Amino acid sequence: MRILVTGGAGFVGSSLALAFKRDNPTADIIAADNLKRRGSELNLPRLRDAGIRFEHADIREPEDLAALGPMDLLLECSAEPSVQAGYSGSPAYLLDTNLRGTLNCLETARRHDATFVFLSTSRVYPIDPLRALPLTAKNDALTIPGGANGPGWSAHGIAEDFPLDGHRSLYGATKLASEQFIEEYRAAFGLKAVINRCGVLAGPWQMGKVDQGFMCLWAARHLYGGKLSYNGFGGLGHQVRDVLHVADLYDLLVRQLADLETSAKGVWNVGGGAANATSLRRLSAACADRARRELEIASHPDTNPADIPWFVTDARRAATAFGWTPKKSLDTVIDEIFDWLETEREELQPLLS
Repeated sequence: MRILVTGGAGFVGSSLALAFKRDNPTADIIAADNLKRRGSELNLPRLRDAGIRFEHADIREPEDLAALGPMDLLLECSAEPSVQAGYSGSPAYLLDTNLRGTLNCLETARRHDATFVFLSTSRVYPIDPLRALPLTAKNDALTIPGGANGPGWSAHGIAEDFPLDGHRSLYGATKLASEQFIEEYRAAFGLKAVINRCGVLAGPWQMGKVDQGFMCLWAARHLYGGKLSYNGFGGLGHQVRDVLHVADLYDLLVRQLADLETSAKGVWNVGGGAANATSLRRLSAACADRARRELEIASHPDTNPADIPWFVTDARRAATAFGWTPKKSLDTVIDEIFDWLETEREELQPLLS
């Protein structure tokens, strides 16, 4: 087995590469990355020590991918992951990486007859319909009233059949367009491809930023010090996301790859679900308890055009199809992040404080 992981020095890519190598020690695994995101270089020793080969490569360049040779499985984990990307200047890097780069990876998988796994995003669902949901505030968090439901939504969250009409951010549009091209490659070339629309992924070794990776960012600022703010929707911190530990994503991928007859059709919502959802204000309380100190958090009520107030992943379809359920609770995710921040404080504090 030869596995190529693009974005292989990033949080998700490196985590998956290490998990596959742990469970398949004879596999030849290559982690390819352009190392653009600060902190990704910290994963290189971990990959090397596990026997995973790192190659500096950029998916925007077909020649870089061609130089990596054939593979049996291509995990496409590379992306410009920020939903804010492209708004403050040229969207060229976002478009080149998340769309043209995906097309280059698709061509690579087609040429080598490799199974293709694409990590899409919950942000393919349009912004205005998500903002129009009948949300109410309760116990410092927005929630769907019990019994309320509509096309593709309920208290369980947002399902795969949520209507897609409307705008979804430049980032979300690149991912949805990539999904469409994958569907065409399935039909035209018989490509075996799995599309997972992931919600918030979290865990140790995620270099959290304001616009992506909020779980680690929130924990790091509480532990190391620094500024945080509740942005948008009145500045109350009531906006909600569900969280999935990257190890639970790996568990699902193993099950999907063992049943490509099922998984290589359509799309799959993948997330922690309602049981692992939190608001920013609730997360602040959890982090303050673990850091043993309160952090004064600013309030900025104005809402960014790309922000949404509530997203919980309804992943019941994947759970039923693959006998899968997340094993790591939200509290476990937070505990593991704090343990990592304490253990690696010397290297991480300059990056994350």
